[in-house]
Amino acid sequence: MDILRIKLIFLQCKFILVAFLNVSYHFIPNPLRSSYLRLFGMRIGKRSCIHRYCKFFHVGKFVMGKNSVVNFGCYLDNRRGITIGNNVGIAHNVKIYTLGHNIDSPQFETKGSPVVIEDGVFIFSNAMIMPGVTLHHNCVVLPGSIVTKDVEENAIVGGNPAKILRKRNVINSPSQSYNYWFAL
Repeated sequence: MDILRIKLIFLQCKFILVAFLNVSYHFIPNPLRSSYLRLFGMRIGKRSCIHRYCKFFHVGKFVMGKNSVVNFGCYLDNRRGITIGNNVGIAHNVKIYTLGHNIDSPQFETKGSPVVIEDGVFIFSNAMIMPGVTLHHNCVVLPGSIVTKDVEENAIVGGNPAKILRKRNVINSPSQSYNYWFAL
């Protein structure tokens, strides 16, 4: 019984820490925000930034490469891990989930997998990326799409569920660095 109580206290402390992170980082200027998030176990590359009003679901379990941007209002469910590559652009209000519930279970037990976003990917606003998805190099996710399966390299996907619409004619994507002092 004591071990269960200790685990419960530890879990509640972790929830308090995540809540503190989600409230406090909004007040930090962009150039300092990445350093602040590193204090919570997140790995963020040079010239990358996460804008205000994003919500994290866990401390740590978040890796972001160089020259990448996560715009304001994104949900980053990093409970199972999110890896974002270099030169990635994630527009506002994107939701990335790594954990959900098993709808075939009577207790709706949780199930999930990490999300991997490789180099050069661009995700337009209001898209949803579901648990276990890998977005391969230079693919594009169009606005409002719900991605439930892996997306192949250089593909443009859209819809619900997202389907390949065509291939891109791009070899490398440009840098997405966007370090304004008080950008949203």
